[in-house]
Amino acid sequence: MRDKNRHFQTNRSLQSGKNILDLSRPRIMGVLNVTPDSFFDGGRYTDEKTRIEQTRKMLAEGADIIDLGAVSTRPGAAEVSKDEELKRLLPTLKALVSEFPDVLFSIDTYRSEVAEQCLKAGASIINDISGGMLDAAIYEAVVKFNVPYILMHMLGTPKTMQQNPLSENSTQIVKNFFEERVQYLSEKGITNIILDPGFGFGKTIEGNYLMLEELEKLRINNLPILVGVSRKSMIYKKLNITPQEALNGTTVVNTIALLNGADILRVHDVKEVREAIELTSFYRKKM
Repeated sequence: MRDKNRHFQTNRSLQSGKNILDLSRPRIMGVLNVTPDSFFDGGRYTDEKTRIEQTRKMLAEGADIIDLGAVSTRPGAAEVSKDEELKRLLPTLKALVSEFPDVLFSIDTYRSEVAEQCLKAGASIINDISGGMLDAAIYEAVVKFNVPYILMHMLGTPKTMQQNPLSENSTQIVKNFFEERVQYLSEKGITNIILDPGFGFGKTIEGNYLMLEELEKLRINNLPILVGVSRKSMIYKKLNITPQEALNGTTVVNTIALLNGADILRVHDVKEVREAIELTSFYRKKM
């Protein structure tokens, strides 16, 4: 039987510069995409004003981290050049850091040069969907700036990841990847690591739900686990709806993730997941 109090007894924390994020309770990462083609909110925040307004809204609703992405990583997405990614990211990041100087901004990128330039501009976390497999030099940027690193598992690339996705063996393969990469990163001096199983990144619907059920098996060295399932196909395809209709399903799956030990939830809808965290925490304390 799972220890119902395990999650709430942890003393884990993340530190980036002067910022320390206590992970003794689940935290929220709000998604801000500055892309024209992301699967859910692409093209919604097209200028500095709307991006600042959305960031302010997510922070007011309870976001602890804002994750900024400029390249769509939906299955089959076209590649965006490094220069275009930086052109989309840097002006927005600089404006947000100026407006919200005490906020932790995460950068969703797999490119080392993009990571380094964003860290220079005030970013606090690197969120790498490839786990360093597409640009190993990204580790050097993380070491140089001594920031937390989100290590995610992806099968192949966004263009190829769903060609032969993982199914009944998903948990073990992702666990093996985490064990090997955490050991490698530790040898390079990177220990401030967040584990992301990569829901939807090269897994079948069944493979995604198996990882969700076995989430605690993926924890290596007592590192925090991030779950990002917000409005993804594992929800909307299962319910035969669209991403726009998948808020309720997202809340259900996030609640399961919380009960199974998730430390950080990456979401488009902050208010709803904050309520799920509050109710789940209350429920577990009363069990």
